[in-house]
Amino acid sequence: MRATWKPHEKHGRLTTKSDLPDSVFAFPKERKEPLTDARHVRNAVARFDQVTDVPESERELAFANIKKAAKYYDVDLSETSSKELGVHPQPHRKESARKAAATRKRKGTAKKTARKATTTRKRKRK
Repeated sequence: MRATWKPHEKHGRLTTKSDLPDSVFAFPKERKEPLTDARHVRNAVARFDQVTDVPESERELAFANIKKAAKYYDVDLSETSSKELGVHPQPHRKESARKAAATRKRKGTAKKTARKATTTRKRKRK
């Protein structure tokens, strides 16, 4: 697979994600995993298996893009294929994410109440 990644800098500084062209992303169609510096390349390698609902052909393209960006930014990449970058997404991840979001919503009001009580206690002590 031929890589589509190209380095992108605007006036010597990196731009915000919305300004970036598709060519700087590991997954250009989804605009996921920007590869704008060495730190982002390492992050894309670590999160490669977290990108869901992507066909194998796009995973191969993403790996080619990561490999090209890693070479450009001097990041050591010991993997030789996309199959070596983590375990493919497990089907239960979406369900787990929904449960976590629901839990955060339920606990969100409790946290606000606890903060208020703490603030009140501090005022009384003075």
